[in-house]
Amino acid sequence: MGHRGERASCLPLLLLLLAFCRGRVVRVPKGPLIRVMGTEVVIPCNVSDYDGPSEQNFDWEFSRETDFVRIVSTWDSTFTSEEYQKRVGHGDIKLRRSSNDAVELVIRNIQPTDQGRYKCSTPSTDATVQGNYDAEVQVKVISDGLSVSGSKARSSVSLRLSEGDSFKLRCSAITTSPEHTHLHVTWQIKGGSTWRDILSLTHEGKFHPGPGYEERYRNGDIRLDTGANDTYRLSVSQASSVDGGVYRCLVSEWVRGADSSWQKIQEKSVEIASVAIQRTALDVVISTSNVSVTERDSLDLTCNITTDRNGIFQAEVLWYFSASPDDTLSDAQVLLSVDRDSVVSDSTLISLSHVDRNSYRLLVREVDVEDSGYYFCQAAVWVPLHNGSWHKVVERTSAPVSVVVTALEPDYEVFLNASKTPKFSDDPTELNCRITNAQDTEANIRFTVSWYYRQRLRSDDVVTEELLATMDADWTLLLGDRSRERTQNGEIIFSKKTADIFSLRIQWTSESDRGDYFCVISAWSRHRNNSWVKSKDVTSASVSIFWATQDYTLTVEAVKLKPFFVAGHTFEMTCKVSSKNIKTPRYSVLITAEKPLTDQSNPNGTTRIISLNQDSVVRLEDWTDQTRVDGVVLEKVQENEFRYRMYQTQISDAGLYRCVVTAWSPGGGGMWREAVNGLSNPIQIDFQTSGPVFNVSVHSDNPTIYQGELADLLCIVTMEGMALEPDDMSFDVSWFAVRSFALDREPVLLASLDRRGIVMQSRRNGSSDLSLERISPLEFRLRVHGCEDHDFGNHYCVVTPWVRSATGVWQREPDIKAKPIFLSVKMDVLNAFKYPLLIGIGLATVIGLLSCLIGYCSSRWCCKKEVQETRRERRRLMSMEMD
Repeated sequence: MGHRGERASCLPLLLLLLAFCRGRVVRVPKGPLIRVMGTEVVIPCNVSDYDGPSEQNFDWEFSRETDFVRIVSTWDSTFTSEEYQKRVGHGDIKLRRSSNDAVELVIRNIQPTDQGRYKCSTPSTDATVQGNYDAEVQVKVISDGLSVSGSKARSSVSLRLSEGDSFKLRCSAITTSPEHTHLHVTWQIKGGSTWRDILSLTHEGKFHPGPGYEERYRNGDIRLDTGANDTYRLSVSQASSVDGGVYRCLVSEWVRGADSSWQKIQEKSVEIASVAIQRTALDVVISTSNVSVTERDSLDLTCNITTDRNGIFQAEVLWYFSASPDDTLSDAQVLLSVDRDSVVSDSTLISLSHVDRNSYRLLVREVDVEDSGYYFCQAAVWVPLHNGSWHKVVERTSAPVSVVVTALEPDYEVFLNASKTPKFSDDPTELNCRITNAQDTEANIRFTVSWYYRQRLRSDDVVTEELLATMDADWTLLLGDRSRERTQNGEIIFSKKTADIFSLRIQWTSESDRGDYFCVISAWSRHRNNSWVKSKDVTSASVSIFWATQDYTLTVEAVKLKPFFVAGHTFEMTCKVSSKNIKTPRYSVLITAEKPLTDQSNPNGTTRIISLNQDSVVRLEDWTDQTRVDGVVLEKVQENEFRYRMYQTQISDAGLYRCVVTAWSPGGGGMWREAVNGLSNPIQIDFQTSGPVFNVSVHSDNPTIYQGELADLLCIVTMEGMALEPDDMSFDVSWFAVRSFALDREPVLLASLDRRGIVMQSRRNGSSDLSLERISPLEFRLRVHGCEDHDFGNHYCVVTPWVRSATGVWQREPDIKAKPIFLSVKMDVLNAFKYPLLIGIGLATVIGLLSCLIGYCSSRWCCKKEVQETRRERRRLMSMEMD
């Protein structure tokens, strides 16, 4: 505690010392300031560490010896003395404010009489006088000794140069200043309305290229040299169009100030020359226009170049080839080139020769079809430089010349015949495509075949041909969509019997194969790079594959074996099949039932029950009654007779039953082919009963509840007509919900209770729970515990009655759907915000008490005494009587 008290007593003393050290500071540049007679002088002055308003005022005074004369002030217009009123009034001397705490004294056309001491002072705005309120600087005025001139002959010259030439410009700059000054020389160019720096020799002896000239300076294309008699020479090599314009020499004089910094005291310039750069003209033309050449001949093209360039230069020529006239040089192929040293690139079948100074000949020997395209040449002119290197001054490209190479086509004919034709379905078919009268078929020619099929129509409709298979240049077989699967299964065979015969064989011809067939023989030519290019196609005459057939007929008759029966008995019917024009047929049978539209288990009306295929394999289709999996039987009685049985029939089995029969005939490769379909007459099952009629309704005492409460929904079954004992009836109950105000969404299954009393619930996402129970033989209750907002919607139940007949067999009645009831779930606002409000009030109370405790402790032990002592030391209050 003792050390803490000592630190607290030392803190006011430290603050008092810092307050005494702080004070106003007025600053001017460190002198003497050396300036040239006739130039503009700017002397800055600023103030810092002051009290009062942010904007400060300044007074300037001048003294040649001892007494100061008032010059100008920022706040007093009568401050200026009589001898300076005229210059201040004309604006030759003025003050320029740069910020709230800084101004500049500007003196135009300074004279030797302005040499002396200048004092900047600031009126006090501080509560106490501290620091300095004025500052002085010495200004020395020297005579103008800088001289800048151009060529001795005249002040400015005009130069006309060609692109790629070099030129030199000279400038003379000298100073006779009594002070130790340095010169800064900059060469500038004016191409438009502004001057741009080219290259500078700074007052520190460093070279500095202007923007855009850095690379040319590094390459030595732009140099600045000094010579005798204070001359500065600008050398420019490889002149281009950007080098045209007016050139001037800008010279500034610099002196080192008292603070060792460099200060520019004056600047002069002189225009040296006006330079015009003339572009080099170059015309590149191919002597011929469009050219047509026969395959294996030679192609001869000549590129002529014309230029207005004089003196020493060399030409460079490149020949290009492109498949399109719109391709760029980057997309084109370089054939041959000759550089400026007359070195020609090497090629076996292409040669390039220099006919004369302006002509270059391209010769392509043994051209082929791949050489068809567009040819053009590109020429460039190079000129030598002073350092022995070469510079490209211009480059042009000729217009493309179209070259068409006519192929040497072989001469041959194609003949197609059928060596085997089908008489009946599934007979084989074989076609032979033969090449005849072949001429000019040397070793560089090979043949391939393509097979096509065209369907025959009785009308005049146009049918496009379908590709069966084709061969490419290396005899690889490519299959079409129509024949791909059958070829992979071996039903269709493509082969090459001899060098000039190609064969197509269909192992088992079907009715879908009837139509016209033709082949296309393609000739391929081998090119210089050993690639094969198609040169000719010859199409054969078509061959028709057709045989007379009679339409298939199939008749199916369904017969009910027992004309009358009741629920619980066995239903039995037979299907008799007869067919014509089908060779050794087999039959597949499907039993279907058309239920009444009131049956909700199958809203489409037709149910596929059981089927038997042509191999006598039985399969249950859409039969979903798990309690009667073995309740339906379909068997083959004879080759054309089938019997269907359904055991323990129920009322829900009522409907129209049919036999759907498909006839199959043997196809190729042991496969069966579908021939024709038939549908039997309907057999009706209709139960005449006077049993009870059931109705279902949904009821709730409170359909509108709050979140977290219990919702009770009752599914009530009523019965009309014949009364039944409770033991003779049972119900399957399912509860559904539609989560919308309107019934426009799919229902969601909530829970179900079957007639055995087993309850099943669907998976739920929320925290609410469900319970389903039977509270009486005809009443079923669904409870939603802890309701949430997503439990709202239309709720209804679906009841399936089961009635026990006199024989003791349970019969299923049609499903009954109740009218939905809407369950609304509201939010209890008071309970929802009760706990958050209590928690917020408690936290606010605790934080308020804690803030009061912290404030009391701080005022009692930390801050109270020190604040009172500080006020006694720094402030004195006056009594009310004195006021």
